[in-house]
Amino acid sequence: MDYYKTLGLSRSATKEEIKGAFRRSALKFHPDRHAQSSEEVRDGASLRFKQASEAYEVLIDDRKRADYDWRRGGSFDRWSSGQASSSSYYHGGRQYGYGGGGGGYGYHRPPPRDGGLGFDVESVFRFLTRRGFLVNIAFASAILGGAIFIERSAGGLWKFINSGKSFEEAMESIERAKVRKDNN
Repeated sequence: MDYYKTLGLSRSATKEEIKGAFRRSALKFHPDRHAQSSEEVRDGASLRFKQASEAYEVLIDDRKRADYDWRRGGSFDRWSSGQASSSSYYHGGRQYGYGGGGGGYGYHRPPPRDGGLGFDVESVFRFLTRRGFLVNIAFASAILGGAIFIERSAGGLWKFINSGKSFEEAMESIERAKVRKDNN
């Protein structure tokens, strides 16, 4: 649902224009005004009233409006209307920072796309699928696999060489071999 269309506004509407458009819409579609109408008309008016209320709730709040505009992919250019403050900046066609100036809306911060965890799932996915990251994971996997192979092979080799002997017996045979070597 396009909140601007719902209230009949342009994207550059001021708070006063938003309030006026909501009042007109509320008077036109309020459920009490259609109490004597047919059920179909009543339901339609009730739906339009709810949509106008939702649009007003989002557009009148600076942060909600900025988040809505950002999610809708709008690149509302506040520089052209002279409303941007010096603490605002543009990146990728969107304005971020505090947009001072009259009638406009303020803080512009892209919302987290993952339901509020504080990071962008898409960015994490892009990082995890980069070539460098994947090469590093492959290298680490090869090293870990090699270490596991060597450890298991060493254990198997030990058992093969010293089959039927306990550890103590094997150590004694090594000591005897050492002593024989030293005596020769």
